[in-house]
Amino acid sequence: MAIETKIQLKDVHKAFGRKKVLNGVFLSVEKGQSLVVIGGSGTGKSVMIKCVLGIIESDSGSIQIDGEETRGAIGKKRDAFLNKFGMLFQGSALFDSLPVWKNVAFKLIQAKHLPAKEAKDVAVETLAQVGLAPDVADLFPAELSGGMQKRVALARAIAAKPEIIFFDEPTTGLDPIMADVINELIVKCVKNLGATTISITHDMASARKIADRVAMIHEGKIIWHGRKDEIDHSGNPYVEQFIHGRGEGPIKMQIKRD
Repeated sequence: MAIETKIQLKDVHKAFGRKKVLNGVFLSVEKGQSLVVIGGSGTGKSVMIKCVLGIIESDSGSIQIDGEETRGAIGKKRDAFLNKFGMLFQGSALFDSLPVWKNVAFKLIQAKHLPAKEAKDVAVETLAQVGLAPDVADLFPAELSGGMQKRVALARAIAAKPEIIFFDEPTTGLDPIMADVINELIVKCVKNLGATTISITHDMASARKIADRVAMIHEGKIIWHGRKDEIDHSGNPYVEQFIHGRGEGPIKMQIKRD
């Protein structure tokens, strides 16, 4: 059976002025695969994701979804490929002025033009999938705990049954127990959907829980890519330093000086 590539980046570059953030990224993600991208702050993880989504236009290179070039896509073509995506943002990024169900159903209403009653039914059903009761649907985000907000954000990411989901630091700000609950929900929901996922995280516990494969980005390049069970024996000094959280090693913290 042929392996189907869902997402492919070839020699992707992005600079902001003189600062090169992506410096030739090559990355391939198979259909149905869960890839976790690790790396320190400022290494290009979020910029890479935003380039795939077209939120930021890369300077050069190729970004393909299902074998189709998406870099520079506009209008209906861009809308068509964006419809394949779901996203869980860092910090949840819920709309404070909307009740929970409208947050969850936002894409269903805005992009798919589902009537409000049907959209609310889908939202309540999706909230149940992440362990939230129907009465949560009519609450506002400010009335929820951080863990509940993260569950709502996950429900929003999966409500439209996307083919591809991006998770941006999905457990940031959560205690270890709630982080593990969210990781379990991510694994379950993604498996049920059969979605292809890219997650970016500093949290190695999350990476080990949700990944099939792990890639490490450093100074705008993918410097290691392998199966989750290979990471502890990567032989790569950058990976070794990062996964063990060591101060000493080839990765140097940049300290701003006056």
